[in-house]
Amino acid sequence: MSAPPKIHIENVCKSFGPKDVLTGIDLDVMQGESVVIIGGSGTGKSVLLKCILGILTADSGIIEVEGQDVNRLTANDRDDVNRKFGMLFQSAALFDSLPVWENVAFGLMQGRHMGRDEAKAKALETLGQVGLAKEVGELSPAELSGGMQKRVGLARAIAGSPEVVFFDEPTTGLDPIMADVINDLIITCVKDQGITALSITHDMASARKISDRIAMLHHGKLIWIGSAGDVDSSGNGFVDQFVNGRAEGPIKMELRR
Repeated sequence: MSAPPKIHIENVCKSFGPKDVLTGIDLDVMQGESVVIIGGSGTGKSVLLKCILGILTADSGIIEVEGQDVNRLTANDRDDVNRKFGMLFQSAALFDSLPVWENVAFGLMQGRHMGRDEAKAKALETLGQVGLAKEVGELSPAELSGGMQKRVGLARAIAGSPEVVFFDEPTTGLDPIMADVINDLIITCVKDQGITALSITHDMASARKISDRIAMLHHGKLIWIGSAGDVDSSGNGFVDQFVNGRAEGPIKMELRR
């Protein structure tokens, strides 16, 4: 008997007024698997993540985490599920008023009520896992480069030993070398801790490197799902145009005139 998926998404729909954003999403993410969702800007990738996280509520469909339909849980039970999650935000989203170590330890102290000294020790240990010295913990986010901020964001995402981590455009705004450093850190952290990962990105170099499987979102549906190694020979014209960055193809840019 095969293991059940860590995350099960079935026929999920979400609209904002007359705008249909998700029109029937089906996806399973298995335990320890890294799945990347690709697609153009405004196609609904972030909306899907927010529905899984509970920031938005899907209009219809099923979202299950370890067999629990998260849309049917009480607030307390939903909090219990969310404690299994870590999140790396697109802009790192660090608190400017807090030193780096407190940013990393924020969820430990606020969500898990860990003591300040213990939380600091865990934060400094986790900073080391993403290649940052303990001294960085005393700096403010404003003193860090973009790449260092992203690594701090990754440290915060994994500090609580989550079962699932969501990556929102993890390499956006980084130069190619630093982007590859972040990709390597994601791979190392996910594999070393057995984390299940669900990422959204339009960076194909990142998608190819960090994923086991890739899914493409277009017009509210996942139009192709396959292994990372098959994305360049998908046989799907939409996928082929996107991964090769071609202006000509079935994907038409909507231009205002």
